[in-house]
Amino acid sequence: MALYGDWKNWDLKQKIGQLFVFGFNGFEPTEEIKGLIESYGIGGTIYFTRNVESAQQVHGLSVKLQKIAKDAGKPPIFIAIDQEGGMVARLVDGVTLMPGNMALGATGQEEAAEETARICGEELRKLGITMNYAPCIDVNNNPDNPVINVRSYSDRSDVVSRLGVAAVKGYQSAGVAATVKHFPGHGDTSVDSHHALPVLPHSRERLDAIELLPFQAAIEAGTDCIMTAHVCLPALEPSGVPSTLSENVLTGLLRKELGYDGVVVTDCLEMSAIDEFYGPAQGAVKAIKAGADMVLVSHRIEKQVAALEAVAAAVESGELSMERIDEAVARVLKLKEKRQLEQAIEPWDSVKDEIGTASNKAVAAKWSESSVTLVKNEGASLPLKRDVQTLVLWPDIVPVSVADEMLSGDGTLGDFLKHYGANVVERKMNSGDALQGLDEFEQIVVVTYDASKHPLEKDVAREAVQLAGDRVVAVSVRNPLDLLLYPEVKSYLAVYECRPLALSSAAKVLLGDLKAAGTLPLEISPAYPFGWSAQQ
Repeated sequence: MALYGDWKNWDLKQKIGQLFVFGFNGFEPTEEIKGLIESYGIGGTIYFTRNVESAQQVHGLSVKLQKIAKDAGKPPIFIAIDQEGGMVARLVDGVTLMPGNMALGATGQEEAAEETARICGEELRKLGITMNYAPCIDVNNNPDNPVINVRSYSDRSDVVSRLGVAAVKGYQSAGVAATVKHFPGHGDTSVDSHHALPVLPHSRERLDAIELLPFQAAIEAGTDCIMTAHVCLPALEPSGVPSTLSENVLTGLLRKELGYDGVVVTDCLEMSAIDEFYGPAQGAVKAIKAGADMVLVSHRIEKQVAALEAVAAAVESGELSMERIDEAVARVLKLKEKRQLEQAIEPWDSVKDEIGTASNKAVAAKWSESSVTLVKNEGASLPLKRDVQTLVLWPDIVPVSVADEMLSGDGTLGDFLKHYGANVVERKMNSGDALQGLDEFEQIVVVTYDASKHPLEKDVAREAVQLAGDRVVAVSVRNPLDLLLYPEVKSYLAVYECRPLALSSAAKVLLGDLKAAGTLPLEISPAYPFGWSAQQ
């Protein structure tokens, strides 16, 4: 670490600062984040949608943050983001938004995961973003999972491993640190750790066979970072302590057994699974003591400062050893040097024409179109006819989600069907006339987002099928398991997300302009197993 050769002589405050990633509000550096960089030399910051107005603004924000660090004589900071693709993305406009993990899983191709990650990484790096909290390599084998779901590639460990490794290679080839998450596995939970503490009661043998396999593969592939999960696994930590705070998990399992020597970063300590039981201050101490190298506190300045001060006090009291601090600092600085954070961010005029390019968007479209999965067409309702009046029932729901998932405000499926020449009338499901006069329509398209979480979607879909029978085509624009809630429907299409690109791909398949090339990346039921497609 030639660039930081004197780091062992830094004072305790500056060493501890390197171990934290903090968020802030606004499109410009706040006085709070400026003070944290100048006073503590924090290791990094994280962008959320609250920090994003445009690609050019994000680029300028990154330049300003790095200038604050440089002017203060501090090392450059990691600038992190959750840019998973699909439904979880902080940058949407002015960049190339790639399909999400489950859509990529439906393609089944490692090339899809690597190419989309590489292009995403290249664009992030041009905006000054050097760490992506992606890919999510949880195995989504619990249909009731409220937080992972389509953020996973598949319910199969081998698929998640293959595509996760490909994504790691893609991001890191672009100079962006990949962060696989959420170790040791968040895919089989029915509780969201943003709101409570999930418990996975599985045996160690089961964890080895399913949850841990993708992480082992990512470690062997050289992932820069691993993010911890706020989940409790009694087989690994009998005390009931969340994995983020468990020395048995982070040091015993991850470091010693699996041989990982990269950077371990926590998920946000303001999530309820930590905040309600420990608080970010004590949580930071416990996480670093357990083996974490970077601690994420995303939101409130008072909790960020409290966490810094608590770690300093723990070192001074002997609760945390200086050796553990130095070990973590060394890993963080080694990664900063590896990812060449000292390089100046290229000027906007030099990069603006290389972000969101037509060729990059063509790649996104290619893989989105390759993901669309025809699960049923028993009534031979597809392709739709353009010249007859078609009713589209759209779920007027904006879910409030920790992952910032939301129905796209940039067009509905009806809009895209119209764009491709269909004669469409669209109604919102919560309108009083949603199911009135169905006899007037020869074709009815029912769109559901996550019918198990939103009873209106389930009720409208069921009633439409009951009233209109074979004339109904159902399209899930997020959770493919929606089919289980209205199994009588004769035609069913899965597209895994409701971003404009996915809706465009769905419209093309519905109208017969595109073959549904995707296969199910998870089992819906024994009748519709992993790898299934009704496309002939």
